[in-house]
Amino acid sequence: MTELGGRLILGAYQAAGYAALPIVPALLSWRTSRGKEDPARRSERYGHASLQRPPGRLVWVHAASVGETNAVLPLVSRIVDEGIGVLFTAVTVTGAATALKGLPRGAFHQFAPLDIKPFVDRFLENWKPDLALFVESEIWPVTLRRLSEAEVPQVLVNARLSERSFERWQKFGDAARVLFGRISLCLAQSEADGARYGQLGVDKVAVTGNLKFDVPPPFADPEMVRGFEAALAGRTVWVAASTHEGEEEVIAAAHRVLRHRRRELLTIIVPRHPNRGPEIAEALSRRGFAVSLRTRNDAIHEETDIYIADTLGELGLFYRLTPIAFLGGSLVPHGGQNPIEPVRLDTAVLHGPHVHNFADIYAALDRAGRAEVVRSSEGLAKVLDELFADPTAMRRRATKAAEALSSFSGALDATMRALSPYLQPIAFASRLDDHLSRRPT
Repeated sequence: MTELGGRLILGAYQAAGYAALPIVPALLSWRTSRGKEDPARRSERYGHASLQRPPGRLVWVHAASVGETNAVLPLVSRIVDEGIGVLFTAVTVTGAATALKGLPRGAFHQFAPLDIKPFVDRFLENWKPDLALFVESEIWPVTLRRLSEAEVPQVLVNARLSERSFERWQKFGDAARVLFGRISLCLAQSEADGARYGQLGVDKVAVTGNLKFDVPPPFADPEMVRGFEAALAGRTVWVAASTHEGEEEVIAAAHRVLRHRRRELLTIIVPRHPNRGPEIAEALSRRGFAVSLRTRNDAIHEETDIYIADTLGELGLFYRLTPIAFLGGSLVPHGGQNPIEPVRLDTAVLHGPHVHNFADIYAALDRAGRAEVVRSSEGLAKVLDELFADPTAMRRRATKAAEALSSFSGALDATMRALSPYLQPIAFASRLDDHLSRRPT
């Protein structure tokens, strides 16, 4: 395939977007019915602005969901500190909620437009960004093309690309090279990530590390922590965090096995998608478990087996309450969830075999013997029982895990240094604009 062939494939993708226009309303309605779109702000997905554009220069930062949003919020604060406004977009409802709680003054949120040319053009015509930063692996062909044609620099920050995703992109041949060749700079999490992006056609790649290591531990209200500690007094507690469909059954089965030896056991499940809470509660109740659901304000009783925390942004609370965390998305082939937060809060980490989304981090933990792989309900129950039987070893494991990850910090400073050639001219122009606007006419 030639470069011309690659451009033809990308053109066909853009044409497919036009062909899909008649079904977009039905698609968004269906997503809304499943809690995946905000009905009050659905017009933003068509590129319509729900806020007035502030005056001055603007950096567009785009992240997919909660994890990416939390990772990049300190970077957003640094950019705002340079005197530059930030337009922050996310794809998911949960990512939007996280952004709305955490964005600093000088930054604001909109939902990202669907990657269809009329919507992207409407979005860009209104916001006119001076620089676009895409977090991790957010690659949208039409958006990249339109930004390139508008001569807006595009930078991937905290960029990662799994071997599986890399192989999928490689199948597109020259189309992938044309697409990735539009990226001005890739700031990769690791050497392996950087090499993959380079092979796909990104000309300029630097390894700056993982921003998630520089994020403060998730917040928890101290009063709420104390209240839960009282409710959990006398219980042996662990948390299964960010679980995906198919994992709750394994976790509940492990609870059943372990409960025969530890009658005081309480399992806390925090589903990755909180809207699944009632569904999980009903399924586990049918299997004979005594279940309490956080969004129903159910109390934790002596007979409660499983507490389902189907809320957003409270993992900091549950990591502080429990000495052991199983990280979800790893028993099913999702790729695993971020283990940094529990490690930062001195929580011992367990995980399944599918952790390619955070391969380097889990490898460091596993090498140091500070995390452990489980593959079944029986294996999970066995490891939990061993850890609960030796609290000193459990605490030592959590402390050593933090030490194993200490060498990964510094990504935020490295990212800001790499972005300096792009941010400094924008900051200078912003100051000049401000000065000229103050001059008497």
